[in-house]
Amino acid sequence: MLNRVCNRITKRKNIGNHKIAVRSLSSTPEKPFSLPPLPYDKAALEPHISRETVEYHYEKHHRGYVDKLNAITKDTTLAQSSLHDLVLQQKPGTFNLAAQTWNHTFYWNSMTPNGGGEATGNIAASIEEQFGSFSKFKEEFTAQAIGHFGSGWVWLAQNESGRLQIVQTHDAANPLTDGLKPILTCDVWEHAYYIDYRNLRPKYVDAWWNLVDWNFANAQLEGQ
Repeated sequence: MLNRVCNRITKRKNIGNHKIAVRSLSSTPEKPFSLPPLPYDKAALEPHISRETVEYHYEKHHRGYVDKLNAITKDTTLAQSSLHDLVLQQKPGTFNLAAQTWNHTFYWNSMTPNGGGEATGNIAASIEEQFGSFSKFKEEFTAQAIGHFGSGWVWLAQNESGRLQIVQTHDAANPLTDGLKPILTCDVWEHAYYIDYRNLRPKYVDAWWNLVDWNFANAQLEGQ
């Protein structure tokens, strides 16, 4: 589960029912939800995503969701819930904050320095089987990301029968609420790319492909 963050050192930890590569995390009774450290340096995604973008995206937006979630759940029983549970409960007021905290952590871990290229491992075989080829999958995912109207996310997810599908969600929405397992995500909120690419989302999506962490995708697929 994407539980409230607890201490960990460079290990894969559950997010939702999936494991996310992060470094150390900490929470306190006063602030039960904490901001997970990035799994790489803030400049590590350059030249595709700048340090400045990561600084603003992570320190202002991601941290902002965590801080607001702590504020709204303070002194309530919701503070004892996991992020996973808060996402699935879809309660007004907490859902957007919990889901955006979850989504951003998943997004950072969907990328890695020196990533990209064609898929490898079991995810490659699944993509080939269900989309016909990696190039067809990439073309479809790219079209969904570029064509997404407004703010939100584009996901590669797995349904209960084990088939992969490309899913658009709006605002803070998350595939978990539809019974899907997230495998990868691309954030298409403008704050993810406006500093680097202004309103040119296609250039950002093209850059994102150079960072995809296929090892992470395989870990989600295999439920590790």
